[in-house]
Amino acid sequence: MAAPPAQALVLSFEDARSIVEEHASRITPGGNEVVDLLHASGRILAEPITADRDIPPFPRSTRDGYAVRSVDLTKLPARLTVAGEIKAGPRPSPVALVLNSGQAFSIMTGAPVPQGADAVVMVEYTALSVQNDSVEITKGVQAGENIVAQAAEAKSGSLLLDRGEQLDHATIALAASVGKSRLRVFVRPRVAVLTTGDEIVDVDGRPGPTQIRNSNTYSLAAQIQEAGGEAVLLPIAPDEPHQLRRLIEEGLRSDLLIMTGGVSMGRYDLVEQVLGEMNAEFLFTGAKIQPGRPVVFGRVPSARATSVSAPASAPSSHKYFFGLPGNPVSTMVTFELFARPILEALAGMSPHPLVFVHARLKSEIRVKTGLRRFLPAVLSGQYENSQVELVPWQGSGDIAARSRANCYIVIPPDREQISAGDWVAIMLR
Repeated sequence: MAAPPAQALVLSFEDARSIVEEHASRITPGGNEVVDLLHASGRILAEPITADRDIPPFPRSTRDGYAVRSVDLTKLPARLTVAGEIKAGPRPSPVALVLNSGQAFSIMTGAPVPQGADAVVMVEYTALSVQNDSVEITKGVQAGENIVAQAAEAKSGSLLLDRGEQLDHATIALAASVGKSRLRVFVRPRVAVLTTGDEIVDVDGRPGPTQIRNSNTYSLAAQIQEAGGEAVLLPIAPDEPHQLRRLIEEGLRSDLLIMTGGVSMGRYDLVEQVLGEMNAEFLFTGAKIQPGRPVVFGRVPSARATSVSAPASAPSSHKYFFGLPGNPVSTMVTFELFARPILEALAGMSPHPLVFVHARLKSEIRVKTGLRRFLPAVLSGQYENSQVELVPWQGSGDIAARSRANCYIVIPPDREQISAGDWVAIMLR
């Protein structure tokens, strides 16, 4: 039987994240299925979407006003004969859409621009004379102004959405615009969730004086669903190696196993020991972060586990697992930083970097150096006047503080003090 690694593999955040991203890039997603457009939100495209025609299919007005020849407005005010009206909808005959010198067409937003016109004057700069069918224009325009040229957004046959993109309201609208009422998407990967520890009881149970209810299973299930997976909830594992091993083996039958608790250095932290006995390869056993330092990432030979969702045509030589710290905020943070990229790769999503935004700090922060910190915070303010400040909290077990936060302030390992008004990096929830 193999033992756990003799030397802990505690890495910097950047090195640990790099290892996760490297392994995520090697993952091939499983099967795919076809879903209705109304049920496609959050799913990952398994096929490219192309334009079925030019977008727009004709030169389109972006304003209500008058289609004109810009050269007819070199001297202002200019009076032009109104040759007709063009509204959005069925296109008039080509003959009716020819604009001659000295003429203008009344035109609505979204309507096709007539042949011969090269600009649209907004109605605010015009005065219509009904008696003699003319319009006075008081402002000139440049050629192309207030017109979207044919195929300016996409040419027929061009790629609009690539395989591996996650669908949201905007991409669903784009698919609908090219007639895709059904989309081929990747099957959601099954992610087993295993919470460990004798101190944990079910949500419906009555905790003893030194016990707590199981919140990690449910927070992870929500995060898994948001990341494109399907959570498989396992029973709570006791601090006993034989039962723990049985549940780990059951979890490894899913596409990914995420465990919480049992990964620290205590006498009853048994996860690494049991995994070591299963010939697990530990890619790292800690990251220099707060919260979440004792995070574990590794894999076991696929002979130890068979996925219940991956098709036979997509074999994998390993199954990945994460051991996340048991404190709830640590669990949430380490999932986002490390487990999410692997899950997204299993779901078929194209890889993307971790991006932080920036805001000004509202109140001074002082911390010890040595760890990259992801601390619960509140981003507030209005419009471009945003500020961020830490949420008062009692450490990584403080779920109430985390629920009040809407982001994390990211503090580099070499920063001991950050003054109010300084720019700080933020990881959004």
